[in-house]
Amino acid sequence: MSETIHRAHNFNAGPAGLPLEVMQQAQAELLDYKGTGMSIMEMSHRSKEFEAMLNETEANLRELLNIPANYKVLFMQGGASLQFSMIPMNLRPAGASADYIVTGAWSKKAIQEAQKLGATRVAADMKASNYSSLPTSLDLDPQAAYLYYCSNETIHGVEFFQEPVPPASVELVCDASSDFMSRPLDITKYAYLYAGAQKNVGPAGVVVGILREDMLERVPANLPVMLDFKVQVENNSLYNTPPCFSIYMVGLVMKWIKKLGGLTAIEARNKAKADLLYQTIDASGGFFKGHAQPEARSRMNVTFRLPTEELEAQFASEAKKLNMIGLKGHRSVGGLRASIYNAVELSDVEALTQFMKEFQKKNG
Repeated sequence: MSETIHRAHNFNAGPAGLPLEVMQQAQAELLDYKGTGMSIMEMSHRSKEFEAMLNETEANLRELLNIPANYKVLFMQGGASLQFSMIPMNLRPAGASADYIVTGAWSKKAIQEAQKLGATRVAADMKASNYSSLPTSLDLDPQAAYLYYCSNETIHGVEFFQEPVPPASVELVCDASSDFMSRPLDITKYAYLYAGAQKNVGPAGVVVGILREDMLERVPANLPVMLDFKVQVENNSLYNTPPCFSIYMVGLVMKWIKKLGGLTAIEARNKAKADLLYQTIDASGGFFKGHAQPEARSRMNVTFRLPTEELEAQFASEAKKLNMIGLKGHRSVGGLRASIYNAVELSDVEALTQFMKEFQKKNG
């Protein structure tokens, strides 16, 4: 069946591509989910069928990440951008400060939201490197409520492969939106980790949050109900109607990752794709120039430039004619970007690197 389906080489940064077999299963179940005569989008979120799907999705996520029992798994709305406000509201006690590592656009947005709601400190800001590198040292407050960082910056293409280490009494909080489920992860290092689904694990509309349960003791009274972690935990993410179809799709992706061999297999697959693309950039003699410093290079978002903006526009235009979609850099920084999340196949990257070599021959 897959041979007859027209699929783009999808390098979009998010919403991003989903595995073909996941899409096909969703298509097959679209009108009739497990013999109910209804789509998952049409049934009550209070039904036993939906609850079973939700619980299975959580169980598979827990298995893949080896999440301990003292962590709660949440499925929330509002995207990662709402988390920028929810985190300080829930996890920064009144009068306390929080430390933020700023390595790109998304951690910068996060600290800007946190500043509106209370005290923050900048543990590091990599602006001087044009967000092309990671900090080698941090200015940390041992009294901070938490240390916040973004594990992978989609716009600038830098990624942490080792967690920053906060002082002993400070909790670690992470926005893992764009590298979540792309490699193994020790969740016990975190008090809270969250990810928008639309990069690696599903469609837009749901955020997966993993919260150590003792952090609930910090949640103040009288928060708006939809922004209260306690309410979300107490109601198993079902206080109101959740993003039903998005959660269902996350569940299918969890099964797909298990089928491929889990996160170790996914990491090997992602590393092979990134290595091929960066090798092509490095072998170009400077025609293609990577934005991120080698030690900070993201496996998820490969950002690069050409000698002129005119060539960059020509590259993206010609690539699109060859069914390679989403290669323009973010509008705020320009350049080019290939997002090679879990669902991108090695064959997609091979097609891109072949085009890059041919483009250089014609225009170098």
